Amino acid sequence: MRSLRQPGPPHPVRVEAIAAQPHRLSFTLAAGATLTDAVTAPLVAAGFQCATVTFREAALNPFRYVMPNPATDGTHVAWFSATQAPVGTSVVEQANVTFGWTDGTPSIHCHAVWREPDGQRRGGHILPAETILAGPAEAVACGFKTVRIETKPDPETNFTLFQPAGEPVPGAAGLVLRVKPNEDILTAVEMAAQAHGIRDAVVCGSLGSLIGTAFVSGATVVDHATEVLVREGLIRNGQAALDLLSVDMQGRVHEGWLRRGENPVCITFDLFLEAVPPTPP
Repeated sequence: MRSLRQPGPPHPVRVEAIAAQPHRLSFTLAAGATLTDAVTAPLVAAGFQCATVTFREAALNPFRYVMPNPATDGTHVAWFSATQAPVGTSVVEQANVTFGWTDGTPSIHCHAVWREPDGQRRGGHILPAETILAGPAEAVACGFKTVRIETKPDPETNFTLFQPAGEPVPGAAGLVLRVKPNEDILTAVEMAAQAHGIRDAVVCGSLGSLIGTAFVSGATVVDHATEVLVREGLIRNGQAALDLLSVDMQGRVHEGWLRRGENPVCITFDLFLEAVPPTPP
């Protein structure tokens, strides 16, 4: 399996997993608001300390984003492109958001795929404070009230990253996960679920980065850093499967179900699980 040497020492805990009770919330993203304000205001009002949010068919103008890019020095394994600013209205195909806090202020991390005014399908990391909703759009959140996600310096990667903290809730039906670099994402999900007695679950929202991407179809993305978001994810009888949208360093979009044991995390991966009744035989 591919791996990258991070600038700092590996943290001894490779998968953080906190049991908590998930809560579903549907809401409308307000037209004219920044993406940050449109997403965070309803979540704060609901009392969430962290959440994952998914929305589609949102019109954005102005719209600002970056793509994964090679690092310019040895202080990080990857970096970001220059800010992209398409002229006109872009329309989101799917966006996944992690909601948390920065210095006590609500903040979000958003990966998405969209259509730009020139008709091209592209993807990457939306800059939410610089992006405005050109019209209303519907969003769905899976939120948690006992786990708080906050940005903190991460010595291993030398990035400031969302990191979860909170007391686990025994018997809760959900898990908030953070997977560290060089861990195969499917294996990490399975091991965390097993450790918490979860055999069947759905993956709500969720996003992160991988070292390239390897799909069941045989297709691969060779760029060493890709921004990804989950289209569909599940655990059945203890075995995980993830269908991802993966964005390479040129902003091109790749998609499909992941191959087992061949998709290590690049920087970090935020995952949110909700346990479900077992599938009848």
